[in-house]
Amino acid sequence: MTVPVTTNPATTDPATTLRLGYTIFYVRNVEQTLTFFTDAFGLERRFITPEGDYGELVTGPTTLSFVANELAHDNLDDAGGFAELDGSQPPVAASITLVTNDVEKVAAKAIDLGAANYVAATQKPWGQTVAYVRDPNGILIEIATPVAGADT
Repeated sequence: MTVPVTTNPATTDPATTLRLGYTIFYVRNVEQTLTFFTDAFGLERRFITPEGDYGELVTGPTTLSFVANELAHDNLDDAGGFAELDGSQPPVAASITLVTNDVEKVAAKAIDLGAANYVAATQKPWGQTVAYVRDPNGILIEIATPVAGADT
């Protein structure tokens, strides 16, 4: 079933139209994180700052970015701070979802390169196959086939 996309008349003004531009995770080591994502998933590195405290991957219209914990503390501590990722604890209530036609192969490669298996590949009642791994920072990554009938 495809749900029609509707436009909110309140957001048709180009000056106020929003789009999701970045998803950012705060990590211990930006360089190591970028390397893991490029090696494990074949994502292209867009850039990393000379200081190594911010980096981006090419993932389509929304950029996947990583910021060093130290920079995040500089930006957020006065507002109350943030909780650093801790791979020994349950994952935070967010995930990165990467779409593929071969969930098992992609998950196995990620695990070979340092991810921890979290949930083995499972077929959902709506026909989608999903698996979950955690990257070396503890970020939860869903690896999934496209949802049948959905535009991805």
